[in-house]
Amino acid sequence: MRTPDPIDRTDIKILEHLQREGRCSNVELAEAVNLSPSPCLTRTKRMEETGVIAGYAAQVALEKLGSHVVVFSEITLGSHRPADFRKFEEGAARYAEIVECYNVSGGYDYLLKIVSPTVGLFQELMERLLEDEIGIEKFASRIVLRHPYERRVEPVEVIASGKSSWK
Repeated sequence: MRTPDPIDRTDIKILEHLQREGRCSNVELAEAVNLSPSPCLTRTKRMEETGVIAGYAAQVALEKLGSHVVVFSEITLGSHRPADFRKFEEGAARYAEIVECYNVSGGYDYLLKIVSPTVGLFQELMERLLEDEIGIEKFASRIVLRHPYERRVEPVEVIASGKSSWK
């Protein structure tokens, strides 16, 4: 993977459109960003090759598949050597229900986003994590009651410009 080239305004338009319409054709993308198809494809392929575009995925509506709960768990490890962090991360990665894992600063070490069919199965997962002896000293969990909104797009222009959207 080569080093990413600087991102310009046209690249930002391409990224923003692909986040909203990932299945669009190159012709549709080129039209949406006011570019001819060949240079649009060249730019898109360059961003794929350099890893700026990390991949494409379907957005699944879990509520259409069945009931579920989303839980955020704050995890504190008993020891903080690099090997302890690796052991925890490798252990947590074994469970499909743990869909996001963040190593954070503050009062705990990790924030996990867990999606489970039921609260009971979530609790069984937490018990299993403790039994796995992957270094968890304590945890606290919060069950999501409702999800008012979610941005399914990253703030590409804000990040690329290094400036706040509210100034």
